[in-house]
Amino acid sequence: MSFAIAISPHGHSQKSTSSVMRLTLLALVPAIGAQWYLFGWGVLLQLAITCVTALTAEAAVLRLRGYALLPSLRDSSALLTAALIAVAIPPLLPWWMTVLATAFAIVIAKQLYGGLGQNPFNPAMVGYVMLLVSFPVPMTTWLAPQAVSAQQLTVADTAAVIFKGKTNEGLNSYQLKTLVDGTTMATPLDHMKTETQRGHSVESAIALPHFSAISHDGWHWINLSFLAGGVMLFAFRLIPWQTPFAMLGTLAACSAIAHYLSPAHFVVPEIELLSGATMLGAFFIVTDPVTSSTTSRGRLIFGALVGGLVFLIRHFGGYPDGVAFSVLLCNILVPLIDKYSQSRVYGH
Repeated sequence: MSFAIAISPHGHSQKSTSSVMRLTLLALVPAIGAQWYLFGWGVLLQLAITCVTALTAEAAVLRLRGYALLPSLRDSSALLTAALIAVAIPPLLPWWMTVLATAFAIVIAKQLYGGLGQNPFNPAMVGYVMLLVSFPVPMTTWLAPQAVSAQQLTVADTAAVIFKGKTNEGLNSYQLKTLVDGTTMATPLDHMKTETQRGHSVESAIALPHFSAISHDGWHWINLSFLAGGVMLFAFRLIPWQTPFAMLGTLAACSAIAHYLSPAHFVVPEIELLSGATMLGAFFIVTDPVTSSTTSRGRLIFGALVGGLVFLIRHFGGYPDGVAFSVLLCNILVPLIDKYSQSRVYGH
């Protein structure tokens, strides 16, 4: 005879908070490596900036609150937030924007609510959205993959662009965005949104010569790297299957139905799933145990809502990608989802 227990926490995985954070950081390594290979040294420099800023901001707030520094800094939660911001922002984003987003995520989105475990919103996504709303142009200016880029940046040139705004030769980030054929770089989702708004069909947009360079040679591999990291998280038993399954399944289903009904305006599910921040969101953001649902049915509902909102924002909103906005909107609904998705109490 078996019975269902009410919502967590009731069991223990025998993993400490610090070990969970460090294993999650380890699962991010494939994606960081893929971004470094495709986009150059800017990814690693942004990671260094976010880590230093996160630890500094965390230490400053803990000191002001009268808490011991080492126990909180050693749990690596600030480093995980920093790493998530670093892989989400463009590699050549100005350093002060990176510092602003990271400090905002730690101080406002995390510590203002009481620290780890008390925050209702995902800190990394709060920092990212703050930048995206405030500085939309630099936040959507990505480098071309190095294999098809007209400029190959050294570490010194990359640092010069991030800290001074241009390389030692005087090239700014927009000029570095150029492909070898003279066209400018755009992410696959931005490219598709722009071309369809101009009246072009999806097929004609995909047929353009540089689409394969910005999609198959770049973002597909990045999303596959995040997928590999997600498999690692499953192997470590750190994340539930319901949330990413529901998010990706809903996004794929919406994309398949829309493409079937209007193939001229909607892409196939493969492009939808392997573009933008889809896999980052599915395995590293919506699975956050603090800001997502804690019940089995609630996780399915939460993931499905995120996936549906991502599709709606991408195709009917003002931004080409909608993962961060979708996650924050659904974070608001988590208490309501948990309330109505609890298992029936034994003996009820």
